[in-house]
Amino acid sequence: MQRAKPKAKKRATGTTFPSAPGPEYLMRLYVTGTTPRSVRAIRNLKKICEEHLSGRYSLEVIDIYQQPVLAKGEQIIAVPTLIKKLPIPLRRFVGDMSDVDKVLLGLDVRPKG
Repeated sequence: MQRAKPKAKKRATGTTFPSAPGPEYLMRLYVTGTTPRSVRAIRNLKKICEEHLSGRYSLEVIDIYQQPVLAKGEQIIAVPTLIKKLPIPLRRFVGDMSDVDKVLLGLDVRPKG
């Protein structure tokens, strides 16, 4: 008897969650257009997520120039800002996400070793 493949879950952001061990991460990254710092934060965070949370994360990138109401609602005062909504507790990170160890610690993820 063959086992059926696990079904994938979909989030509103369009990211697919294939069944994977561990908690699912729901995050929002607030940036300001395509500034070098914003582009670097997106690139760094995507790399961290693919290496350490593959199949277990949903990342929504929000440009505060295009959606200022969302930034106001989250009380964003500096950018880039990452907000980890799930798993709880909620956490905020400010900067270009270049300090991988600090981001992993804040996300409560153990580095692969």
